[in-house]
Amino acid sequence: MVYALRNVMSRRRLFVGRVIHLWSKLAAVRSLSGEGEAADNGPVVIIVMGAAGAGKTTTGRALAAELGWPFIEGDDRHPEANVEKIRAGQALTDADRAPWLAALHATIAHSVDRREPLVMACSALKRRYREILRGDCRGVRFVFLKAARPELAKRLASRAGHFAGISILDSQLSTLEEPSGGEAATVDALLPPERILAEIRKEFGV
Repeated sequence: MVYALRNVMSRRRLFVGRVIHLWSKLAAVRSLSGEGEAADNGPVVIIVMGAAGAGKTTTGRALAAELGWPFIEGDDRHPEANVEKIRAGQALTDADRAPWLAALHATIAHSVDRREPLVMACSALKRRYREILRGDCRGVRFVFLKAARPELAKRLASRAGHFAGISILDSQLSTLEEPSGGEAATVDALLPPERILAEIRKEFGV
């Protein structure tokens, strides 16, 4: 009887140990993927990313209006030297983008710290840029508006009043590192606006 009881207790301890081990692994995976407490409560910051002409500003403004969240246009935070290079069709370097990305991250971190939701439009072309924007903040989610070059070129050719014209498109596409499924939600930029918003809201539960 005593031996049987000890056997049962030993098996129970082994089972509990396995459960704790599996739970720890799950927690580690969730932490690496940016999930956790903030993710359980929904995103705090949604960053609409993609190449020039993808519709980041239009989508970001519309999403922010639907959710009642503030909207920030990342291009408005570029230093003047960057604006002049882009206007001249010159590709920005990582050094050019560094202070701009740092400033945007500070804004994101401020929103996350205060649990104040925000929608931001930002090209975020490279994985490294997205890592800088997110930093160690939880609750930051990216949505990638994907479109082929002909459509982007068509849109840029008809766009007026913005310093990023068609001359910058090829350098943007060569710089672009498309995010993986675990890094961002990818949405077809050619969908009707209401469908794009519906896809984003469904994906992030907002």
